[in-house]
Amino acid sequence: MIIIGEKINGSIPAVAEAIANRDAEFIKNRARMQDEAGATFIDCCASVPEAEEVETLKWMIDCIQEATDLPISVDSPSARVLAEVIPYCKKPGLVNSVSGEGDKMEIIFPLIADTKWEVICLLSDDTGIPKTAADRLRVFDRVLETAGKYHISQSRMHIDPLVEMLCTSEDGIAMNVKVISTVRKRCPDIHITAAVSNISFNLPVRKMINLGFTVLAMNAGLDSAILDPTNRDMMGIIYATEALLGEDEYCMEYISAYREGIFGPKK
Repeated sequence: MIIIGEKINGSIPAVAEAIANRDAEFIKNRARMQDEAGATFIDCCASVPEAEEVETLKWMIDCIQEATDLPISVDSPSARVLAEVIPYCKKPGLVNSVSGEGDKMEIIFPLIADTKWEVICLLSDDTGIPKTAADRLRVFDRVLETAGKYHISQSRMHIDPLVEMLCTSEDGIAMNVKVISTVRKRCPDIHITAAVSNISFNLPVRKMINLGFTVLAMNAGLDSAILDPTNRDMMGIIYATEALLGEDEYCMEYISAYREGIFGPKK
């Protein structure tokens, strides 16, 4: 499982305060914490007005790169902001994100075409978030076609089916499972990701919903996720699910992660 650490995001009140105060040590500590917990990428999202976003992201990127060698997931709803801050990363990371909306793909795909940058692709377009699996898969077809024009390999793409709140869903996660399983069957080399915590908004004991969703989504083909790597229960369930799905020969990764203290009782 590719773990995209979510804890440096300006939508989190404590992070917003650190950004406002330019508290570099706070940002660095969160980067180190996620690195030690087993993250693959460190997500970096400012959540400030777009006029301030480039300068803020540059500062945040510098903080993270001083604290860890992990690649950064540069996170902004603006493709133009992303294009401007990507060069400040010392190594290729993850662009978070593009979609079928407007000209986002046409801005980002040429920029990363001949690089090792990876990219999250949301299955939404100018109509918003499609209501059916078939419509989301149509957006997927367009994303795949456009990426192909720029010779971006499927192994560099993370498809996000767009997880919405369970409490407003009429069919649980059936639509997400349909999209994930279809994408996985059609494109074995592509990554499929999700912002795990979206599923549990407005529900009590959210971690229980998040854990259950993760197991079901991994069973359908999810192999990448935006989540809190310091949540030891979540990390444990990921390693356990990989073992149960036969993706961890002789449970060696599960045993190693336990010995390293990534999950289980703190040693």
